[in-house]
Amino acid sequence: MFRAPKLSSYYRPVSLPAGDVHVYAGEELYGAMGAKVFEMANNNLQIPAIRYMSYTPDVHVGVGTCIGTTAIWEAGEAYVSPSIVGSDIGCGMRVHLTNLHAAEIKEVKLRRKLVKEIEKRMPVEQHARGHFSDLRVEDVLRNGLHGLPKKYVPDAYAPRKATSLTHVENSRFRFDENALNRLPEPVWHRAHRQLGTLGNGNHFVELQAVEINEANRGTAEKWGLFDGQVVVMIHSGSRAWGGAVNQYCGTEVAKTMRRLGLGTADPKLVFAPTDSEAGRTYVDLMYSALNFATANRHLIAYAVREACRDTLGSPFEMRTLYDLMHNYACEEERDGRAWFVHRKGATLALPPGHPANPEPYAETGHPALIPGSMGTASYLMVGRPEGARNAYSICHGAGRIRSRSATKKLVTVDEFASSLRVGQEDEIVVNHRALEAIVDESPQAYKNVDQIIESVVGAELASVVAKCRPLATVKGV
Repeated sequence: MFRAPKLSSYYRPVSLPAGDVHVYAGEELYGAMGAKVFEMANNNLQIPAIRYMSYTPDVHVGVGTCIGTTAIWEAGEAYVSPSIVGSDIGCGMRVHLTNLHAAEIKEVKLRRKLVKEIEKRMPVEQHARGHFSDLRVEDVLRNGLHGLPKKYVPDAYAPRKATSLTHVENSRFRFDENALNRLPEPVWHRAHRQLGTLGNGNHFVELQAVEINEANRGTAEKWGLFDGQVVVMIHSGSRAWGGAVNQYCGTEVAKTMRRLGLGTADPKLVFAPTDSEAGRTYVDLMYSALNFATANRHLIAYAVREACRDTLGSPFEMRTLYDLMHNYACEEERDGRAWFVHRKGATLALPPGHPANPEPYAETGHPALIPGSMGTASYLMVGRPEGARNAYSICHGAGRIRSRSATKKLVTVDEFASSLRVGQEDEIVVNHRALEAIVDESPQAYKNVDQIIESVVGAELASVVAKCRPLATVKGV
């Protein structure tokens, strides 16, 4: 099935009482993982009929399951786990290409103005109302990007220029819409208010400058990248809707577990057969949350584009490079067989020529979007054929190494400011004047993203197409 590579400094299988977890990480990252990570793997491996489980180098402890997990079942005997998907269903990344060169926004004052305008268009407060009150949330839940009015997807009607509906992992997930009736009216109202909003934590909008990896320059140019190009990276998810789905279905799945006599040492790890009522309901509602998450990132991008046009003028362009998820479960085909694949904090990275690539990226392989932490670089990658051994899963970011509370105790505001080069010509502008409010998102809270990328490349799962240096960041609060 999934043939593991030879042992190397970037890969090792770890034998646990319940089975093997396949770990892709360099020596230093592997040595720092800690016992809890493997305790959680052992619990996950006790779910019936599981066929494969792996960790990416950014793995860290989560609720029920570690972030950085890929877990696979054969479709005919599959289990689905809200714990392995995670609470922020459909959380993922989006990158847009602009026609700007970083030199055009070199002035710190101009970047501050851009950040301020983005804040006006895109609320960053946790309970703020989005600016898209004319949208019907039920249309978004049922139809994803296809549920948005024409004015929010204008390029969809200009096929030669269109990227909004084609340059995405999935523009619409189909499901049994009767499942939507399971969630109460207040959840619908709250989800509607949150369309086009970031949320807090590690979610962000960032302006970045591209540095193409010479070894993959051909791929970069086919994607529309050039050195010094400004790109917009967005990280957000399904907001209140995904949270409500996780809470409701988690309770129902737990009831099914008790009825079937299932369980592990971790009561927070919940799972059920996909052919059970609770399992089917969760899959349906999860897909509705994936639709919400993709549309939410699209609307954030729409707001950013409008803000940049207000500041820079109408010649400003911003087309979709790609949108993908890193918290989800779905059926995938491999070697003529159907598999049910969970990814929690793991990114799909298909290689050139793989039949599952979207049509625009059939030749090159689709972009895999990997964010760094605040103040550090992000990466645009592409999968390699060897990635088949890990179901084409790679990292999803840097991965936390300490909690938010611990970070606030250990990292000073001055250290955080130094990481952002505050006061320097190349300062990374942020929307928070008081850095104390977001010190828990400082680079010191995360693993070294360059080591993460080195592990992925060293394990031959993917290669770097471009490195993206941060210029300005907008964070939620």
